[in-house]
Amino acid sequence: MVSGRSILKFFLALEQAEGQGARVRRSIGTSSMKNFPPFLMLDHFNVRPESGGFPEHPHSGQETITYITQGALAHEDFTGSVGILNAGDLQFMTAGKAVVHSEMPVPQKDGSSSVGLQLWVDLPAELKECEPRYRDLKSHEIPIARPSDKVEVKVISGESYGVKSVTDLAYTPVVYYHYTVQPGGEFKQNIPADYNAFLYLMNGSLILNDSTKIPQYNAVFFNRDGDFIQGKIPESSNEQASFILVAAKVFNQPIVQYGPFVQLSKEKIQQKMMSYQYGINGFERMKTWKTLISNGVDDNIVKKINEINSKNAKEERVKKDEL
Repeated sequence: MVSGRSILKFFLALEQAEGQGARVRRSIGTSSMKNFPPFLMLDHFNVRPESGGFPEHPHSGQETITYITQGALAHEDFTGSVGILNAGDLQFMTAGKAVVHSEMPVPQKDGSSSVGLQLWVDLPAELKECEPRYRDLKSHEIPIARPSDKVEVKVISGESYGVKSVTDLAYTPVVYYHYTVQPGGEFKQNIPADYNAFLYLMNGSLILNDSTKIPQYNAVFFNRDGDFIQGKIPESSNEQASFILVAAKVFNQPIVQYGPFVQLSKEKIQQKMMSYQYGINGFERMKTWKTLISNGVDDNIVKKINEINSKNAKEERVKKDEL
Protein backbone atom coordinates (compact mmCIF):
# COMPACT_ATOMS: atom_id res chain seq x y z
CA MET A 1 0.00 0.00 0.00
CA VAL A 2 1.40 3.38 -1.05
CA SER A 3 1.58 5.96 1.73
CA GLY A 4 3.17 9.30 2.57
CA ARG A 5 6.07 9.71 4.97
CA SER A 6 5.39 11.03 8.45
CA ILE A 7 7.47 13.82 10.02
CA LEU A 8 10.22 12.79 12.44
CA LYS A 9 10.91 16.36 13.60
CA PHE A 10 11.29 19.93 12.37
CA PHE A 11 12.96 23.01 13.80
CA LEU A 12 14.22 26.50 12.98
CA ALA A 13 17.80 26.68 11.67
CA LEU A 14 19.35 29.39 13.84
CA GLU A 15 21.83 31.83 12.35
CA GLN A 16 25.47 31.71 13.49
CA ALA A 17 28.92 32.94 12.43
CA GLU A 18 31.14 30.70 10.31
CA GLY A 19 34.38 31.02 8.33
CA GLN A 20 35.59 34.59 7.97
CA GLY A 21 32.59 36.89 8.28
CA ALA A 22 30.02 34.49 6.88
CA ARG A 23 26.62 33.91 8.46
CA VAL A 24 25.02 30.48 8.21
CA ARG A 25 21.77 28.85 9.24
CA ARG A 26 22.88 25.34 10.18
CA SER A 27 20.32 22.57 10.60
CA ILE A 28 22.12 19.25 10.18
CA GLY A 29 25.26 19.26 12.31
CA THR A 30 23.67 20.85 15.38
CA SER A 31 22.42 19.65 18.76
CA SER A 32 18.93 19.40 17.21
CA MET A 33 20.15 17.00 14.49
CA LYS A 34 23.79 15.91 14.84
CA ASN A 35 23.61 13.89 11.64
CA PHE A 36 20.92 12.28 9.54
CA PRO A 37 22.74 9.44 7.76
CA PRO A 38 24.29 9.86 5.32
CA PHE A 39 23.90 13.63 5.76
CA LEU A 40 26.47 15.28 8.01
CA MET A 41 25.82 19.02 7.75
CA LEU A 42 23.58 21.54 6.00
CA ASP A 43 24.42 25.25 5.96
CA HIS A 44 22.30 27.99 4.41
CA PHE A 45 25.07 30.57 4.04
CA ASN A 46 25.14 34.31 3.43
CA VAL A 47 28.50 35.98 2.92
CA ARG A 48 29.33 39.51 1.84
CA PRO A 49 32.49 39.93 -0.29
CA GLU A 50 34.04 42.51 2.02
CA SER A 51 33.63 40.31 5.09
CA GLY A 52 35.60 37.28 3.88
CA GLY A 53 34.39 33.78 3.16
CA PHE A 54 35.82 30.29 3.55
CA PRO A 55 39.63 30.36 3.03
CA GLU A 56 41.64 27.17 2.54
CA HIS A 57 40.53 24.26 4.71
CA PRO A 58 40.68 20.44 4.48
CA HIS A 59 38.08 17.73 3.87
CA SER A 60 38.31 13.96 3.99
CA GLY A 61 35.94 10.99 3.80
CA GLN A 62 32.91 12.89 2.53
CA GLU A 63 31.26 14.69 -0.38
CA THR A 64 29.95 18.25 -0.45
CA ILE A 65 27.14 19.62 -2.61
CA THR A 66 27.19 23.41 -2.98
CA TYR A 67 24.21 25.23 -4.51
CA ILE A 68 24.41 28.97 -5.22
CA THR A 69 21.05 30.75 -5.10
CA GLN A 70 22.28 34.37 -5.23
CA GLY A 71 25.53 36.06 -6.26
CA ALA A 72 28.61 33.97 -7.05
CA LEU A 73 31.26 31.91 -5.29
CA ALA A 74 34.83 31.27 -6.47
CA HIS A 75 36.43 27.94 -5.56
CA GLU A 76 39.87 26.35 -5.90
CA ASP A 77 41.82 23.45 -4.43
CA PHE A 78 45.28 21.98 -4.30
CA THR A 79 44.60 19.64 -7.25
CA GLY A 80 44.53 22.64 -9.58
CA SER A 81 40.76 22.86 -9.93
CA VAL A 82 39.46 26.44 -9.98
CA GLY A 83 36.21 28.06 -11.07
CA ILE A 84 33.23 30.27 -10.34
CA LEU A 85 29.74 29.14 -9.41
CA ASN A 86 27.05 31.64 -10.37
CA ALA A 87 23.45 31.82 -9.18
CA GLY A 88 21.71 28.55 -10.03
CA ASP A 89 24.95 26.56 -10.37
CA LEU A 90 26.03 23.58 -8.25
CA GLN A 91 29.24 21.78 -7.46
CA PHE A 92 29.52 18.16 -6.35
CA MET A 93 32.90 17.77 -4.64
CA THR A 94 34.20 14.36 -3.57
CA ALA A 95 36.93 14.89 -0.98
CA GLY A 96 37.84 11.22 -0.79
CA LYS A 97 41.12 10.62 1.00
CA ALA A 98 42.22 14.26 1.07
CA VAL A 99 41.57 17.69 -0.36
CA VAL A 100 42.30 21.26 0.70
CA HIS A 101 40.20 23.94 -0.93
CA SER A 102 38.94 27.49 -0.63
CA GLU A 103 35.53 29.06 -1.32
CA MET A 104 35.25 32.84 -1.52
CA PRO A 105 32.45 35.22 -2.57
CA VAL A 106 32.72 37.11 -5.85
CA PRO A 107 31.85 40.84 -5.54
CA GLN A 108 28.57 41.80 -7.21
CA LYS A 109 27.97 45.13 -8.94
CA ASP A 110 25.06 45.90 -6.62
CA GLY A 111 27.09 44.99 -3.51
CA SER A 112 24.78 42.09 -2.62
CA SER A 113 25.76 38.96 -0.72
CA SER A 114 26.55 35.52 -2.08
CA VAL A 115 23.91 33.13 -0.79
CA GLY A 116 23.57 29.39 -1.08
CA LEU A 117 23.40 25.97 0.51
CA GLN A 118 26.19 23.54 1.30
CA LEU A 119 25.39 19.94 2.18
CA TRP A 120 27.94 17.44 3.52
CA VAL A 121 27.30 13.79 2.66
CA ASP A 122 29.09 10.74 4.04
CA LEU A 123 30.98 8.47 1.66
CA PRO A 124 30.55 4.68 1.80
CA ALA A 125 33.45 2.88 3.46
CA GLU A 126 34.94 1.59 0.21
CA LEU A 127 35.25 5.15 -1.17
CA LYS A 128 36.72 6.90 1.88
CA GLU A 129 40.19 6.79 0.30
CA CYS A 130 39.26 7.55 -3.31
CA GLU A 131 40.92 10.36 -5.25
CA PRO A 132 39.23 13.78 -4.98
CA ARG A 133 37.08 14.90 -7.90
CA TYR A 134 34.69 17.71 -8.90
CA ARG A 135 31.53 17.79 -10.95
CA ASP A 136 30.05 21.21 -11.75
CA LEU A 137 26.41 21.48 -12.77
CA LYS A 138 25.47 24.76 -14.47
CA SER A 139 22.00 26.21 -14.11
CA HIS A 140 21.20 25.75 -17.81
CA GLU A 141 21.94 22.02 -17.50
CA ILE A 142 19.27 21.45 -14.84
CA PRO A 143 15.98 20.14 -16.29
CA ILE A 144 12.77 21.58 -14.91
CA ALA A 145 9.49 19.78 -14.23
CA ARG A 146 6.25 21.79 -14.27
CA PRO A 147 3.44 19.47 -13.17
CA SER A 148 1.07 22.45 -12.93
CA ASP A 149 1.09 26.22 -13.42
CA LYS A 150 1.72 26.56 -9.67
CA VAL A 151 4.58 24.09 -9.17
CA GLU A 152 8.11 24.15 -10.60
CA VAL A 153 10.83 21.60 -9.77
CA LYS A 154 14.50 21.97 -10.66
CA VAL A 155 15.55 18.34 -10.96
CA ILE A 156 19.15 18.62 -9.77
CA SER A 157 19.57 14.90 -9.13
CA GLY A 158 16.95 12.17 -9.46
CA GLU A 159 13.55 12.15 -11.14
CA SER A 160 10.46 14.25 -10.51
CA TYR A 161 7.17 14.12 -12.41
CA GLY A 162 8.83 12.09 -15.18
CA VAL A 163 11.75 14.50 -15.65
CA LYS A 164 15.23 13.02 -15.08
CA SER A 165 18.42 14.82 -14.07
CA VAL A 166 21.97 14.68 -15.37
CA THR A 167 23.55 11.48 -14.01
CA ASP A 168 26.77 10.56 -12.20
CA LEU A 169 27.15 13.74 -10.18
CA ALA A 170 27.96 12.16 -6.81
CA TYR A 171 29.32 8.81 -5.66
CA THR A 172 26.73 8.61 -2.88
CA PRO A 173 23.22 7.93 -4.27
CA VAL A 174 21.45 11.28 -3.72
CA VAL A 175 18.26 12.84 -5.08
CA TYR A 176 18.04 16.63 -4.88
CA TYR A 177 15.11 18.84 -5.90
CA HIS A 178 14.50 22.59 -5.69
CA TYR A 179 10.77 23.27 -5.50
CA THR A 180 9.00 26.58 -6.05
CA VAL A 181 5.30 26.38 -5.21
CA GLN A 182 2.77 29.19 -5.68
CA PRO A 183 -0.29 29.76 -3.43
CA GLY A 184 -2.84 27.07 -4.22
CA GLY A 185 -0.17 24.67 -5.47
CA GLU A 186 0.31 21.09 -4.28
CA PHE A 187 3.27 18.72 -4.66
CA LYS A 188 4.03 15.04 -4.21
CA GLN A 189 7.58 13.69 -4.50
CA ASN A 190 8.36 9.97 -4.57
CA ILE A 191 11.31 8.85 -2.41
CA PRO A 192 13.14 5.46 -2.54
CA ALA A 193 12.32 3.29 0.47
CA ASP A 194 15.92 2.98 1.72
CA TYR A 195 16.64 6.72 1.52
CA ASN A 196 16.57 9.23 4.38
CA ALA A 197 14.81 12.43 3.31
CA PHE A 198 14.66 16.00 4.57
CA LEU A 199 13.30 19.34 3.41
CA TYR A 200 14.68 22.85 4.03
CA LEU A 201 12.48 25.89 3.50
CA MET A 202 14.35 28.91 2.13
CA ASN A 203 11.35 31.20 1.54
CA GLY A 204 7.70 31.31 2.49
CA SER A 205 5.82 28.65 4.42
CA LEU A 206 4.03 25.43 3.50
CA ILE A 207 1.69 22.76 4.80
CA LEU A 208 2.92 19.16 4.98
CA ASN A 209 0.65 16.12 5.25
CA ASP A 210 -2.47 18.32 5.18
CA SER A 211 -2.01 19.85 8.64
CA THR A 212 1.58 20.64 9.71
CA LYS A 213 2.62 24.23 8.97
CA ILE A 214 6.33 24.73 8.27
CA PRO A 215 7.67 28.30 8.61
CA GLN A 216 10.62 29.84 6.75
CA TYR A 217 14.15 28.62 7.59
CA ASN A 218 12.85 25.40 9.12
CA ALA A 219 14.35 21.99 8.34
CA VAL A 220 12.01 19.00 8.27
CA PHE A 221 13.17 15.40 8.71
CA PHE A 222 11.00 12.45 7.70
CA ASN A 223 10.61 8.89 8.93
CA ARG A 224 11.27 6.06 6.47
CA ASP A 225 7.67 4.86 6.69
CA GLY A 226 6.27 5.83 3.32
CA ASP A 227 6.83 6.17 -0.40
CA PHE A 228 6.44 9.91 -0.93
CA ILE A 229 6.43 13.38 0.63
CA GLN A 230 3.52 15.69 -0.04
CA GLY A 231 2.49 19.23 0.79
CA LYS A 232 0.74 22.37 -0.39
CA ILE A 233 0.60 26.15 -0.17
CA PRO A 234 -2.83 27.45 0.90
CA GLU A 235 -4.66 29.55 -1.65
CA SER A 236 -4.90 32.25 1.01
CA SER A 237 -1.09 32.56 1.33
CA ASN A 238 0.39 35.84 0.10
CA GLU A 239 3.75 34.40 -0.99
CA GLN A 240 5.28 31.44 -2.77
CA ALA A 241 7.42 28.82 -1.06
CA SER A 242 10.91 27.86 -2.15
CA PHE A 243 12.56 24.78 -0.66
CA ILE A 244 14.96 21.95 -1.32
CA LEU A 245 13.88 18.34 -0.87
CA VAL A 246 16.86 15.98 -0.58
CA ALA A 247 17.20 12.25 0.07
CA ALA A 248 20.07 9.76 0.03
CA LYS A 249 20.71 6.08 0.57
CA VAL A 250 21.45 5.09 4.16
CA PHE A 251 24.69 3.16 4.72
CA ASN A 252 25.07 0.62 7.50
CA GLN A 253 28.30 2.10 8.84
CA PRO A 254 29.47 4.21 11.79
CA ILE A 255 29.93 7.97 11.44
CA VAL A 256 32.92 9.33 13.34
CA GLN A 257 33.40 13.01 12.58
CA TYR A 258 35.86 15.66 13.71
CA GLY A 259 35.13 18.88 11.84
CA PRO A 260 35.74 18.23 8.13
CA PHE A 261 37.24 14.76 8.72
CA VAL A 262 34.76 11.86 8.51
CA GLN A 263 35.92 8.30 9.08
CA LEU A 264 34.75 4.96 10.53
CA SER A 265 36.68 5.05 13.83
CA LYS A 266 38.47 7.42 16.21
CA GLU A 267 41.78 5.81 15.25
CA LYS A 268 41.24 6.64 11.60
CA ILE A 269 40.29 10.22 12.51
CA GLN A 270 43.54 10.58 14.44
CA GLN A 271 45.50 9.16 11.50
CA LYS A 272 43.81 11.58 9.08
CA MET A 273 44.46 14.59 11.31
CA MET A 274 48.13 13.60 11.59
CA SER A 275 48.33 13.22 7.80
CA TYR A 276 46.93 16.73 7.40
CA GLN A 277 49.32 18.14 10.01
CA TYR A 278 52.39 16.64 8.31
CA GLY A 279 51.18 16.90 4.72
CA ILE A 280 51.28 13.17 3.94
CA ASN A 281 48.96 10.36 2.74
CA GLY A 282 47.12 12.51 0.19
CA PHE A 283 47.83 15.93 1.66
CA GLU A 284 51.29 16.29 0.05
CA ARG A 285 50.13 18.93 -2.45
CA MET A 286 49.28 21.40 0.30
CA LYS A 287 53.03 21.93 0.86
CA THR A 288 53.51 23.63 -2.51
CA TRP A 289 50.00 24.94 -3.22
CA LYS A 290 49.68 28.72 -3.44
CA THR A 291 46.11 29.89 -3.09
CA LEU A 292 44.73 32.31 -5.66
CA ILE A 293 41.49 33.36 -3.98
CA SER A 294 41.81 32.99 -0.20
CA ASN A 295 42.83 36.63 0.29
CA GLY A 296 39.75 37.83 -1.55
CA VAL A 297 38.36 37.95 -5.08
CA ASP A 298 38.39 41.00 -7.34
CA ASP A 299 38.02 41.60 -11.09
CA ASN A 300 41.65 40.65 -11.72
CA ILE A 301 41.23 37.33 -9.90
CA VAL A 302 38.04 36.61 -11.86
CA LYS A 303 39.95 37.32 -15.08
CA LYS A 304 42.74 34.92 -14.05
CA ILE A 305 40.23 32.18 -13.22
CA ASN A 306 38.57 32.57 -16.62
CA GLU A 307 41.96 32.47 -18.37
CA ILE A 308 42.95 29.29 -16.52
CA ASN A 309 39.70 27.54 -17.39
CA SER A 310 39.87 28.70 -21.01
CA LYS A 311 43.40 27.29 -21.29
CA ASN A 312 42.38 23.99 -19.64
CA ALA A 313 39.36 23.65 -21.93
CA LYS A 314 41.57 24.23 -24.99
CA GLU A 315 44.04 21.57 -23.84
CA GLU A 316 41.19 19.10 -23.30
CA ARG A 317 39.91 19.72 -26.83
CA VAL A 318 43.39 19.10 -28.24
CA LYS A 319 43.66 15.81 -26.32
CA LYS A 320 40.29 14.65 -27.65
CA ASP A 321 41.27 15.59 -31.23
CA GLU A 322 44.53 13.62 -30.87
CA LEU A 323 42.56 10.53 -29.82
